[in-house]
Formats: sequence, structure tokens, C-alpha cells
Amino acid sequence: MGHLENSYQPDQGRLHGHGVVVHLSGIDTRTQAEALKRAQIWVSTVQLPSLPAGEYYWYQLIGLDVKTVAGQGLGRIERLMETGTHDVLVVKDGDSGTEVLIPYLPGDVVKEVDLEHKRMTVDWLLEYS
Repeated sequence: MGHLENSYQPDQGRLHGHGVVVHLSGIDTRTQAEALKRAQIWVSTVQLPSLPAGEYYWYQLIGLDVKTVAGQGLGRIERLMETGTHDVLVVKDGDSGTEVLIPYLPGDVVKEVDLEHKRMTVDWLLEYS
């Protein structure tokens, strides 16, 4: 897969299933569109709408250190997964490489998110995993 450093402006779009169908300005033929197949899409964070207090974009959570309410370190959030029921945090212990899957349930499991100090507190026991 090649690396394209072009910028395209969407001029039309609609929801389609679990995704979005978008027309990019200047991409008018099937051949042009196929050249962009599997390309990564990057959006500047300044273009994202502000979220209400207590809501976060996934990119803001990735890399946060995760500790239990008892103070036990579980690792860092490596990624999130969408399961259909609720999102799941994939927390990886840097020393052991062990991954812990924690449901992202604010108020129930996720007790605090502190972006300034890059940490999250969860009500979770390793026995749950």
C-alpha cells in the first residue's frame, strides 16, 4: 500500500450500514476512487467537534495508564474495540505483555478519566478477565 500525501475535501456523504459513503471533491471516476482504496484517512483533531464533559474520542484514551480503584496498575490502553454491545479497552502490561480486556462503561467500570495526567481509574479485578 503506497503512501499518499494528498488532501481531499469531502463534498457529499451519507451513512451506509456501519460506515459512511463519501464523495471527495476531484475524485470523479472509478479509476481515481480505486487508487484510494484502503488508504488511511486522517482528520486534524482541531476539525473534530467538541464533546460534552465526560465523553472522549478514542484517540484521547489510547496511551492512558490504567489503575484499579485499589491502586493496582494494569498497564496502558493500547486500543479500543467495538463489540456491538459496548466498547472494550485493551490494556497491555508493558512488563509482562499481558492484555486485559475491560468494558468501557463510564460510571460503572470506568470511575475516572484524567487526560491531564494521562490516567484512568477503573473498578476492575484481574479475576474478571
